[in-house]
Amino acid sequence: MSFAISLLLFFMLVRYILPVVLRAALGGFVRQQVRKAQQSHASPADFFRPAGPPPTPGQVKVDYVPPTQSAGRKPVDYQGGEYVDYEEVK
Repeated sequence: MSFAISLLLFFMLVRYILPVVLRAALGGFVRQQVRKAQQSHASPADFFRPAGPPPTPGQVKVDYVPPTQSAGRKPVDYQGGEYVDYEEVK
């Protein structure tokens, strides 16, 4: 009988009290994070908007271009690639 009562109390705790406590704790955490984000940015919309003037239609903005070697020169240690032997399976 006491097992059934303790099981019922545990169910009531998990079903009705625990969600209220978790919602209050997580709600406070989320509010705190939103406040921090608002202090570090001018507005929430600025977080997603890129800085600078908007590009004109048809233009592409490139942030990084890797350095390239001159077009006609190959590295001194270049041996012409690597040959991989394979066997054709029919």
